[in-house]
Amino acid sequence: MKKIQHPLMALLLLATALSVACSADRTETVSSPDGNIEIKFCLTPQGEPTYSATYKDRPIVANSLMGFEIKDAEPLTGGFRMDGVNSSETHETWAPVWGENDSIVNNYRQMAVNLSRGDLKMNIEFRVYDDGFGFRYLFPEQPAKQYVVTDEMTQFAMAGDHTAWWIPGDYDTQEYEYTRSRLSEIRSHADDEFMPNVSSQRFSPTGVQTALLLKTDDGLYLSLHEAALVDFPAMHLDLDDSTLVFKAHLTPGPDGTMATFDTPFKTPWRTVTIGEKATDILASNLILNLNDPCALDDVSWIHPTKYMGVWWEMITGASSWNYTDAENFDLSTFDYSKAKPNGRHAANNENVRRYIDFAARHGFDQLLVEGWNIGWEDWFGKEKDYVFDFVTPYPDFDIAALNKYAHDKGIRLMMHHETSAAVDNYDRHMDKAYDLMKKYGYDVVKSGYVGNIIPRGEHHYSQKQVSHYLNAVKKAADKHIMVNAHEAVRPTGLCRTYPNLVGNESAMGQEYQAMSPKHCTILPFTRLKGGPMDFTPGIFEMDLSKTALGNKLHKNATIANQLGLYMTMYSPLQMAADTPDNYERKMDAFQFIKDVPLDWSESRYIDAEPGEFIIVARKDKNSDDWFVGGVNAEEARDVVLDLDFLDPDMKYMATIYADGKRANGYTNSNDYSISTREVNSSDNIQVRMAVAGGFAISLKPII
Repeated sequence: MKKIQHPLMALLLLATALSVACSADRTETVSSPDGNIEIKFCLTPQGEPTYSATYKDRPIVANSLMGFEIKDAEPLTGGFRMDGVNSSETHETWAPVWGENDSIVNNYRQMAVNLSRGDLKMNIEFRVYDDGFGFRYLFPEQPAKQYVVTDEMTQFAMAGDHTAWWIPGDYDTQEYEYTRSRLSEIRSHADDEFMPNVSSQRFSPTGVQTALLLKTDDGLYLSLHEAALVDFPAMHLDLDDSTLVFKAHLTPGPDGTMATFDTPFKTPWRTVTIGEKATDILASNLILNLNDPCALDDVSWIHPTKYMGVWWEMITGASSWNYTDAENFDLSTFDYSKAKPNGRHAANNENVRRYIDFAARHGFDQLLVEGWNIGWEDWFGKEKDYVFDFVTPYPDFDIAALNKYAHDKGIRLMMHHETSAAVDNYDRHMDKAYDLMKKYGYDVVKSGYVGNIIPRGEHHYSQKQVSHYLNAVKKAADKHIMVNAHEAVRPTGLCRTYPNLVGNESAMGQEYQAMSPKHCTILPFTRLKGGPMDFTPGIFEMDLSKTALGNKLHKNATIANQLGLYMTMYSPLQMAADTPDNYERKMDAFQFIKDVPLDWSESRYIDAEPGEFIIVARKDKNSDDWFVGGVNAEEARDVVLDLDFLDPDMKYMATIYADGKRANGYTNSNDYSISTREVNSSDNIQVRMAVAGGFAISLKPII
């Protein structure tokens, strides 16, 4: 009979073998400022770089190999010698342009290990914080000017069969709902029916994407991700489920290689965030801290933006992006002046003015208009290089008049550029497109990359595309334009360096109309750790047949849940995503959306558990007002909210937006209550969060 080795036994044997091989003169350590996290770097007798990590002497990452495989060269995984170690410590505070807090402490200890093999030099830099650590590879200038990476060999050897919240490894999309399972069970879900997407390529039955959330059996929370992704492909993780070792898996280019770089070069950081409570992960600034400081000299033009959109009515099917339903359409020969309008085109002058009036009347900053430009009839599923020119409006969209109308009302229009994933075409037109925005006073663009990337063979997360997304942000900054990119690579904290990157999608948002209520209680632990998401909260009509005749979907949420999202899904760019008609019927609840700020001086995560609920309190950056919100998943729960975060010398008027007694996000979404009471810091507020429910509270000082 064949004896089957338990996966954890194999892992322990690997860890033991590597630790025995590392002698004292080949081992270096660095600890976090509080001493709880220790990173041990070891060079084996074969010259293999390895690392391990502990938290309060508990293993977090067992001994794990490091390095790269290089085209037409010996792998950068062994044969190294250690030439020296440079250590330092940094303690500073920096102020984000916008964010969850008005200041962030950046306190770490650093260890840079200098390695060489002949003329080749490869250094590995570790930074260790109280809430986690990161490491990256640095290649100084050297005789071999260019390297072509065929594989990254970095490992994360897990110290147990942790519970994981994960989405499948995919080169083109993160638009999945999360699966909760043991690491050893990921393979058993490989054939699950995940949400289909127009562009998707999964690479392994045990591949997952970052940020990956884990929970150990003894209650620690871990997050594996990367920071400062610049000029390199996005990293996924591929699990060897016989040993519970993750290996970095980079998104390939068309020729199968992963990355090409010239020295000097530094890779993105590979990161592990560690918390004793779930809220520690939510509150961590590790990813932001590992990014470079702001690269822009002038940030006065960057501002939080609350907006509405001519959007949800198309998402639900009530109207159309297209101007016409012409068949056998070819943009190169089509004459729109002779076209028959389909009567369902949403971005028409009358409808846009109606939205402008509503948004301006209720104090919004901007109005997004999708489907304003020619070409929508010619793109979906066709994979053409040239569809949109990003400057020519449809006949029923008077771009000059509508922008003037908006400006006269005190708001702006927000630009929309759907690239149809034809990236080279967007690059060719970008200057003129941005110039058009400047001409008419647009200062935010929502870009989209729906479909398979053109040129064919590229992926949404490959090196070329990663560089494209950042170049678009840099070029936009030159013209004082903020960027909200959809279907782009998931964020890795670059909004610190380029704060005009005010939003991304890069996950399943509310356009997936019937998602599980668990989803929005997981995203803040995963996707949002790299930067804010344009999640599009604020849906007030959950029976979508009332918005779009024939739409049989039901959104699984309560009104109070949708209000709570403005607190739990942080972004400086927040949408009120529903239509004016649906808001008109619930103006009392709509008041919270009007009141809630987008920029905060302080944020406190009160309580949370991924997949179950999140409760957060935030203080307005421009006043003494506090706001609190919670969202809940699939089990109703009672919450006793202590108000000890309030100023003890002040009294506040609390306005409480709560689920009604019969509220249920699946069966009774519209039951909500609004109440007011005077409170102080010694009081508490009791609320019940329904199934798929939530709550929102504004706390304004009584003067």
